[in-house]
Order: sequence, then C-alpha cells, then structure tokens
Amino acid sequence: MAKCPYCDFNSHVAASIDQDRWQRAYLSEIDRIGAETRGRVLNTVFFGGGTPSLMQPELVAAIMDRIRATWPTANDLEVTLEANPTSVEAARFIGYRNAGVNRLSMGVQALNDDDLRRLGRLHSVAEARAAFDIARNTFDRVSFDLIYARQDQTYDAWRAELTEALSMAVDHLSLYQLTIEQGTAFGDRYARGKLRGLPDEDDAGDLYFLTQDLCEKAGMEAYEVSNHAQNGSESRHNMIYWRYGDYAGIGPGAHGRVTIDGQRYATDTGLSPANWLEQVEKTGSGEQSRSAISGADQAAEYLMMGLRLRDGISLARYESLAGKPLNTNNINRLADIEMVSHQGDSLRCTPNGRAVLNAVLRDLLPD
Repeated sequence: MAKCPYCDFNSHVAASIDQDRWQRAYLSEIDRIGAETRGRVLNTVFFGGGTPSLMQPELVAAIMDRIRATWPTANDLEVTLEANPTSVEAARFIGYRNAGVNRLSMGVQALNDDDLRRLGRLHSVAEARAAFDIARNTFDRVSFDLIYARQDQTYDAWRAELTEALSMAVDHLSLYQLTIEQGTAFGDRYARGKLRGLPDEDDAGDLYFLTQDLCEKAGMEAYEVSNHAQNGSESRHNMIYWRYGDYAGIGPGAHGRVTIDGQRYATDTGLSPANWLEQVEKTGSGEQSRSAISGADQAAEYLMMGLRLRDGISLARYESLAGKPLNTNNINRLADIEMVSHQGDSLRCTPNGRAVLNAVLRDLLPD
C-alpha cells in the first residue's frame, strides 16, 4: 500500500493490520455511539477513507452484525465499501458481499497507464478493468472514480477517456477535477514549479462542461457537482452529507454531525490509526473533539453542502437554522446573471453557477 501524491484524505501506509484488535475497537465505538442515538433508524453505512478493502471480510461482517444489533435499519439499507482495483482486493469482493456490502466504489482514477503512474496509482488499466468486471458481476451497484484536468490532458483525450468510462459504467460515476492541495506531494511539487502541464482555468472549465455534456447525453446527469448517476442510483450515503443530515463518524480521521437532545454537534477523531486505536483502548472513546454547532454555522454548512446538489436547498430551512433569511438582494443579483435559480422555497445553482460554486457561496454567505 502507498499514499497517492495528490491525496489529502486521511491515508496511512501500514506493514500489517491486527484485524482482531481493530474489530474490538470498532465494536466498542459502535456501542458508545449507539447508546447516544438509541432507537434512531440507520439508512446507510460507508466503509471509506484510506483503503477499507484491506479489511478482512470477517471484520466487515462483524461490524455489520453489531450495527444491525445496535440500530433499527432501513429496509433498503445501503452499505458501500471503497476499494482499489487490484487483484488482491478484488479477491475479497464475494466475501464483502456476503458480509452485507451491497454497493462498491472503486478508485480507478484514470484509464491511461502513463497517467496512473503520474498519479501514484499501483494498478494498471488492465487490472482496473479486470477488477471492475469482478465487481459488476458481484454487486448490483458499482461506482468508480476518475480524475480529470490532469497534466498534459487534452480536450479530445478526455472526451475519449470519458466516453470509454461511460461505456463501462454500471449506474454511478464520480468525476473529480484534479486539485492541488497544500501538504500533499503534488502540492510540494507545484510550489517548487515542478508540476508542469496543468490546464489553466479556461481549459479546466472546458473540460468540466464537456464532462457534464457527455454524462447527460449518456443518461448519467450530475446530481451533485462531481457525481453522476442514473436516476435512482445516487449515492444515498453522500446525499445525507449534502442534505445536511446526521451521520456518525467512526475510525481514524472520521468526522461526524450528530444531533443529541436537540443540539447538533461536530465530532472528529485523530488522524493517526495507531493513536486512534490506542485512545479507544485506553479511554473508551475515539473522539478527539466534540463541539456544539451554532445555528449560524449550521446554516452556513447547510448552504455550502446543499448548493452542491442539482436540487439545491430550502430557503425556509436555511432561515430556521440561521434565525434570519438569506440576503434577497444577493440572491436576485446572482439570479440576474443566471448563476442561481430561485423558485418559491427552492434555491439552486444553475449549471453555470455550479461550475463556479465557491464564488457563488462567497456572494451568498453573510460576512
């Protein structure tokens, strides 16, 4: 296992994993959070971050058994697991299905071997295709990720690659523009002027709109800025984030938003897997912090997450959280230049607005 140079997610390289020790910690955390949220219906489970498919299927099964014993679950419970497209991980797919996973998300990232190497990926295109074939024969729902606006990537090359991806896709694609984050290997190279061939803002915009056009024509319209799906196949777990629902975060580097006794809290955990494990064993809790979120901050989070969605937000819900409405003049000004659409209680970004979402948010969020 290795860490990709563009990744700012919480991922760590480990020589070995004590599955039994991790199982005890995860089950302990489920028990702790379950006691605080007793009786609430659980709709989704997501095994993500790092490389969860390094988990043995038996560990996934033990976690799912404890989850079902702790909360009432929806009849259509969605259980997603992230996996890299390698033969080692693909060999476990049937075990994950038997453990209760019913949706797989694969980090393919590119359908070009040279670019896979540039991105620090350890698989080849051939391996990705082989793993994907196993996945779609094992799970009814399969998604995979691609990164575009890569170094030296042309408009025509991305058109061909995305067309190929759409011919492979089952029901969902996540398509992310390459962003250079501080604190990553790519960020360090970029700061030293050694990351060449990245598209400028105009070229990146052209790639974004090409992505929207091709996916829409293929029946996989964007339901969120970077996510495309056939109607009804949206990631229900991620929709909870974007609709600003409650979710519990368990494991190193996990964040949560949980409402307890009418107060919404933000929770987080330490990034280091070894430190998280030791903390759970010593203190009985993996949380690093828990802080109450003010109404104004809840409203801002709701706006930032909800406007990523094609369906947008409820203005009444924003006002209920913030204690005051959004500035009508700002909304009207953005509507006049066709960045947002305002109909009744609904505020949503237009396709042009979603392309420059950060700028829209800066205009809408109160100082």
